[in-house]
Amino acid sequence: MSTPPAGTTKKRMFSRNDYLAPLPIPTGRKPSDVLNIIWRKNEVFLDIGNYSIGSTVMVMWPSLMVFVFMGFITPDPGLIWIAALLIIGIPSIFVIQGLFREVPLPIRFNRQRREVCVPRDNGEYWIVPWETVTAAATQHSSVSQAGKATMGLLVIGFENPDPQATEHNKHFSLGFNCGGGTTAMALWECTRSYIEIGPEAVPESRVGIAPYEETQIGSLIVDLRKGEILSVLWGVFCITFLGTYLAEKLQDWKLSHPPELPYPDITEWSKPIPPEEWAKRSPELEEAIVKREAELAGRVEAQS
Repeated sequence: MSTPPAGTTKKRMFSRNDYLAPLPIPTGRKPSDVLNIIWRKNEVFLDIGNYSIGSTVMVMWPSLMVFVFMGFITPDPGLIWIAALLIIGIPSIFVIQGLFREVPLPIRFNRQRREVCVPRDNGEYWIVPWETVTAAATQHSSVSQAGKATMGLLVIGFENPDPQATEHNKHFSLGFNCGGGTTAMALWECTRSYIEIGPEAVPESRVGIAPYEETQIGSLIVDLRKGEILSVLWGVFCITFLGTYLAEKLQDWKLSHPPELPYPDITEWSKPIPPEEWAKRSPELEEAIVKREAELAGRVEAQS
């Protein structure tokens, strides 16, 4: 599948596409795991997952609060509750179904081998060279009476290395609903920087059960003891009107122990290898990175 070279940007009136890989050159953004996609990180591999029940809850919860408020102030709230049932009730059914399904397996990026394990259906998996991975930040805008709305994704794509693969099994892509643009670049940098720089360059995983003082209730109590009233009020607002407490608990329930890849060969593939056996960048990527870093440095100098 042909894609424009990394660093290319295509703009239209209501859309923008920033192509980030291949080749995976620096974006100039600091790695930021805005969606908690880092499920596991160590010196050998990085597991990236795309399961966020917490985000779904935080999208639906404010709508529920609006309907509750409208039902409270309306003398005859029957129509309000019917609307709530249609708008929130049906999506809630899908959320509940999702809670009882297995969490999708993560994609594993091995920095020592510079390869990616991509789990597929029916117990299969692909081993894809890192430098063939595609990535793009897409952004689309629409204008209505309510104003301008912008949505976007980070899309990471993989090609089946099997030349005999059927047409429907040649490509696989993963989309992260992060808003596109610079946010998508920062999210992509979590993966790119891990491979090209090292584990220390990217955030630690925040998936799983956090220490008590970092939970919603724990942080409230800590702030209350410190007398930070504004932080306490903000925390109460988030729990009450944004649904962050329920989102946190559901996320902990499903991702307290992120799934492991169930392939014996991949268990062996995920073990450390001697440094002298580590895969190296291709000359093409090395040249592209040097060129890109010089370009970014020139931008910084021009701005200063």
